[in-house]
Amino acid sequence: MSNASKFGKVAVLLGGKSAEREVSLDSGKAVLEALLRSGVNAEGFDPQERSVTELVAYDRAFIVLHGRGGEDGQIQGTLEWLNVPYTGTGVQGSAIGMDKVKTKQIWQGSELPTAPYRIVSQDTDLKEVISALGLPLIIKPVHEGSSVGMSKVERVEDLAGAITKAIQHDAVVMAEQWITGREFTISFLNGQPLPVIRLQPPADVAFYDYEAKYNRNDVEYGIPCGLTEAEEQKLKALCLRAFQAVGASGWGRIDAMQDQQGNFWLLEVNTVPGMTSHSLVPKAANAVGYSFDELCVAILEQTLAGDTQ
Repeated sequence: MSNASKFGKVAVLLGGKSAEREVSLDSGKAVLEALLRSGVNAEGFDPQERSVTELVAYDRAFIVLHGRGGEDGQIQGTLEWLNVPYTGTGVQGSAIGMDKVKTKQIWQGSELPTAPYRIVSQDTDLKEVISALGLPLIIKPVHEGSSVGMSKVERVEDLAGAITKAIQHDAVVMAEQWITGREFTISFLNGQPLPVIRLQPPADVAFYDYEAKYNRNDVEYGIPCGLTEAEEQKLKALCLRAFQAVGASGWGRIDAMQDQQGNFWLLEVNTVPGMTSHSLVPKAANAVGYSFDELCVAILEQTLAGDTQ
């Protein structure tokens, strides 16, 4: 790339200290290699091993830190303070997007469809939760990604154990109504939706969990997604509203379900999606002609637009 010098010195932020550290190292390595192949003066930067104050020596940052510390507004705030432009969503949108409950509250306030939920703890009246949400349901740590600590609960007697498991990852835990149907993911580039992907985990997987996301090779990724043209456009428009409602910008991803009655339900937003060989944003971008290297450069180019955070 002849004009790669316009980016100056780029820090690819990877690793970090969250539960998703290993995935972030894989994503960051892939992004770093893509930028180097494109002629960008890029270096890997792991905040667990170096002081973030050293970032002042860089012209911009490509954030590939997944989970807490990297996706929740903390590193974004640090980069704002250091006046270093960065990829993706700003401080507020990152903080909201990392909090599943806050995301749901904003979507509900915007009259966007998202599954009913309850915040739960080991002291919660579990009978009331089951009465409100039914079975099966899903237990989620509120501030984790990559399905860390999540469990599908089909029996009353398994609920307390699922809550205990989730609390090991986060002090705040939610129970969410289980939606039976087809799962889709909608990626964004330059703030606009890419082709919808249908996720079809193998039959022995209860849901698209950590194992399916990163370690299985038998998950089916449907592009085209199997929706009618009208349904796909409806889902894209819905997810664009949802993406903008939480203050997300640039690139990212929203996961959604279609129930057996054909209704769409928003699950969650991901403001720093994975960039590994299994990841979904590269698959969606490839469907409209972007190579992985071109995708990484396109994301980095968002930092050139001035103060857009």
